[in-house]
Amino acid sequence: MGEFVRLEVDGGIGTIRLDRPPMNALNAQVQDEIGAAAREATERRDVSAVVVYGGEKVFAAGADIKQMQGMSYTDMVDRSAALQSTLGAVARIPKPTVAAITGYALGGGLELALCCDFRVCGDNAKVGQPEIQLGIIPGAGGTQRLPRLIGVSKAKDLIYSGRFVAADEALALGLVDQVVAPDDVYTAAREMVSRYVGGPAYALRAAKEAIDRGIETDLDTGLEIERMQFSALFATRDREIGMQSFVTDGPGKARFEGR
Repeated sequence: MGEFVRLEVDGGIGTIRLDRPPMNALNAQVQDEIGAAAREATERRDVSAVVVYGGEKVFAAGADIKQMQGMSYTDMVDRSAALQSTLGAVARIPKPTVAAITGYALGGGLELALCCDFRVCGDNAKVGQPEIQLGIIPGAGGTQRLPRLIGVSKAKDLIYSGRFVAADEALALGLVDQVVAPDDVYTAAREMVSRYVGGPAYALRAAKEAIDRGIETDLDTGLEIERMQFSALFATRDREIGMQSFVTDGPGKARFEGR
């Protein structure tokens, strides 16, 4: 458990909780602690799904600009790889993940949310990539994950302008998947991934890897990735349970063991 980031586990759902008041600014320490929490969530068998949450007021309002201001080119050469790696650890969690966004998710905060499979936000939320207003560009995946999610021209509009996007527009763009009342964000995020608790863990892992790796390559390579993941699942106990349950009792009644 870090000073500003902790992993809380309840009912098979792990919550990566950011807690650096007032705005959850992502300084180097917070970044490293996010990576550590993500790796812990990956390794723990009692975690079936993950919520990334910044609390009731704000998700994360971006990088710690005061810390970045004093950094030189060589400082950032060293730090940028670590930044991408720590947020990438969230993207590499082999389980369903959802960002629960309250208040602001800006800059690195939005890039963190983009590392999740899904995003739920409050109807008063504001999201965006305002780095251009500092004379820089997103450096933790924004120029890559955002266009893959909402399309190139829409991503260019947000990144070129640095404008803040309200919840209703974020939903229309496909930037978030659900908009709820601010007080309901965390509950809605848990509900979104609770359906995967007790599911076939290795099949979920294989589906996520096939999609995430396949989308980065050509169709033939993606189909080969899918074929290999599909075939490998025939070595799992859950595949035996699922097929036997279907034959005996019909669909949707299997009780998986996660192995």
